[in-house]
Amino acid sequence: MKYTKDQRLDIGRRIYEGEISRFEAAAEYGIGSNTAREYMRLYRAEHHLPVRHVESNAEKIKEPPRPPARLEDYEAMSKEELIQELVRAKIVEARLKKGYEVKGAGAQKEFALLDSKSTR
Repeated sequence: MKYTKDQRLDIGRRIYEGEISRFEAAAEYGIGSNTAREYMRLYRAEHHLPVRHVESNAEKIKEPPRPPARLEDYEAMSKEELIQELVRAKIVEARLKKGYEVKGAGAQKEFALLDSKSTR
């Protein structure tokens, strides 16, 4: 279905202002989601607007705390913290059995292979 430039700008405005998502616009107007995104970019370019930032997953990712080294630290933990620490330890153990370890977190995550062939 063909839309005029004004209709495209209106679709782009609705997406830019957050009235609808590009996927909702695609379903409502019978266009592809990438076409809806292009309409939003056209609207932005016509009105000289900055890129609209939506909530990203980077804000949700947090640095995992380092495991405590002393028994007193474990005794001071709540039940939920102990469960999280146990899960983290199991994940590290499984990775070591496969022959690699993970350094960092989030976007800075790095997979490092272990030197020896046998890790058992």
